[in-house]
Amino acid sequence: MSKVILENYSKKINKKEVLKNINYTFDSGKIYGLFGRNGSGKTMLLRAIAGLIYPTSGVVKIDGKILHKDMSFPPKLGIIIENTHLLPQYDSFTNLKILSKINNIATDDDIKQSIKQVGLDPDSRLKVKKFSLGMKQRLSIAQAIFEKPDLLLLDEPTNAIDEKGVEEIRTLLLNQKKLGATIIIASHNKEDLSVLADITLKMDEGKLFYEQA
Repeated sequence: MSKVILENYSKKINKKEVLKNINYTFDSGKIYGLFGRNGSGKTMLLRAIAGLIYPTSGVVKIDGKILHKDMSFPPKLGIIIENTHLLPQYDSFTNLKILSKINNIATDDDIKQSIKQVGLDPDSRLKVKKFSLGMKQRLSIAQAIFEKPDLLLLDEPTNAIDEKGVEEIRTLLLNQKKLGATIIIASHNKEDLSVLADITLKMDEGKLFYEQA
């Protein structure tokens, strides 16, 4: 379980303030939905929490520890932001197997189970370069969950996925919530957020300013 706290967090890029004095606490065992137009700061906020950018001012705390001071990245993080890097020359299982060697915590069974959960066949030898966009998105979600993360950061997770697949992904995310994960979803799909989110947050011009339970 991960509790994420942003304190007075701001970020400037090329003199433009893309995140503005954000103060918010994300609790474990909940799904948070972020909505807002393109360029509102949704993806940048996910990047801040993931440790992929450094704050101009303020801090991110993960379970009381300060990001970029006490740790480089949040522990037990699962993430989909923009284009997830998949290896096109390998099949789905081999992609995750190679990735698993970084942390050495996921078993082959963990990998196969995560692939099944997103509606793909873990025994298929079909290479990723022959995947449809929807299949690539499913595999991206599998790579986000296969190490049983405490914190899930997902940017448009159901993008390019068909209706049946969307239902499977929603069920998967609700199960991750039951396991105690902190889940933050940025999405243009209002139905996704209405079905999944315990709390909906709106972003506009880098500000987090609206909350609805």
